[in-house]
Amino acid sequence: MTGTSRGLGLELVRQLLERGDNVAATTRSTERLLSALGDDTDTSRLLPLAVDLRDEAAVESAVRETTERFGGLDAVVNNAGYGFLAAVEETGDRQVRDMLDVQVVGVWNVLRAALPVLRERRGGHIVNVSSVLGLTAVPGWALYCAGKFALEGLSEALAAEMAEFGVKVTIVEPGYFRTDFLTEDSLVLSTEATPHYPAIREMISDHLKLQDSQLGDPVKGADAIISRVLDGDGPLRQLLGSDAHSYATAKVETLRANLDATALSAPATDFPA
Repeated sequence: MTGTSRGLGLELVRQLLERGDNVAATTRSTERLLSALGDDTDTSRLLPLAVDLRDEAAVESAVRETTERFGGLDAVVNNAGYGFLAAVEETGDRQVRDMLDVQVVGVWNVLRAALPVLRERRGGHIVNVSSVLGLTAVPGWALYCAGKFALEGLSEALAAEMAEFGVKVTIVEPGYFRTDFLTEDSLVLSTEATPHYPAIREMISDHLKLQDSQLGDPVKGADAIISRVLDGDGPLRQLLGSDAHSYATAKVETLRANLDATALSAPATDFPA
């Protein structure tokens, strides 16, 4: 599992250890992970791994160490990520590359290392933690949405590729959960903010104020993800939160209206039958 030192990732680690499962948890700081788990958590089944997900060799080494320690691999959870708030014009080249390195390249590195293990055993489960903002986009979240939209496309293709090997894929799409995701310690804000987007400045302020009043319960969210993996079956997408379901429903309705509006004009570019 990646991205384990805070939020849903940390709660997943805690619940899995309480169940008596073996957990290999990657993080940028194993000290922060262990501190967050606290002394009351039995970590004898935990393999904490400090891994830079952008480093393909380091990821391969982590997967190898996991299989050697635990004798195999049953499930992979790609959870690493962070929020970034800014207008498109205010988003720098380095910020784009940093985000996509984590949300796309990092996931791909994990998959390339883990898929051969799951494919050979002809079973297992891959959980890619996206967001409802992987289905719909809102102003100020363009870069975050770009990464999550990419993760959604990757996951859809992956699910079809792995079906013949008995490997399940789930895309988790949370709404707003009461974690520290919206704190200034977790969110990244643009250093190139301009006066041209006052609505985005207001949106950022409102989101910072939303902290500790989000609808989603991370304990229930982690339990739902674990239950989906244990059940094995279910739809490709797992929406978490009534807010996520509302956002996704609105996107589907907008897309349907767009399809209806172009039903007659779309065939106009075809060659004659």
